[in-house]
Amino acid sequence: REWEEENQRWVQEVSSAPSTRLDVVRLQEQLDLRLQQRQARETGICPVRRELYSQCFDELIRETTINCAERGLLLLRVRDEIQMTIAAYQTLYESSVAFGMRKALQAEQDKSDMEKRIAELEEEKRELERQVSEQKDKCEAIEKRGNERRQIEEKKHTEEVQFLKRMNQQLKVSKKTAVPNS
Repeated sequence: REWEEENQRWVQEVSSAPSTRLDVVRLQEQLDLRLQQRQARETGICPVRRELYSQCFDELIRETTINCAERGLLLLRVRDEIQMTIAAYQTLYESSVAFGMRKALQAEQDKSDMEKRIAELEEEKRELERQVSEQKDKCEAIEKRGNERRQIEEKKHTEEVQFLKRMNQQLKVSKKTAVPNS
């Protein structure tokens, strides 16, 4: 690795010397220090923590590869598989979040459509209730007029019957007076 610091060019080269217990302890201390410095979260998903642990794992692979190349290559395969699995989980997570957002938006749209439909149906209900009320009023008015007509007809009929009875009575009386006891 190469970098510049304070107008000086630095080059870091990989050591081929086997690691000691002291190197592993220093690596662990350096990991803990960097986790604190970069304020990595202790739980949950944290890209900073993931990056630091990945660097630490790469260093452990390097150190193991110096002692046993086959073990180092196997650890590389394990690391690559873990990274692919994490990438797949990340893709799955992102697609599920997108799916959830689509469903939430659809539910919100469906809710507003349903509220609009409810308002329309309530208005239609009020209109139908108004029409029912009008028809009831018309029906009552027709019944009232019908009752009034029937009462008038009954009164006329009664008067006519009374008139005819009186006429009949008068005719009987005038017949008796016109024709003496026969």
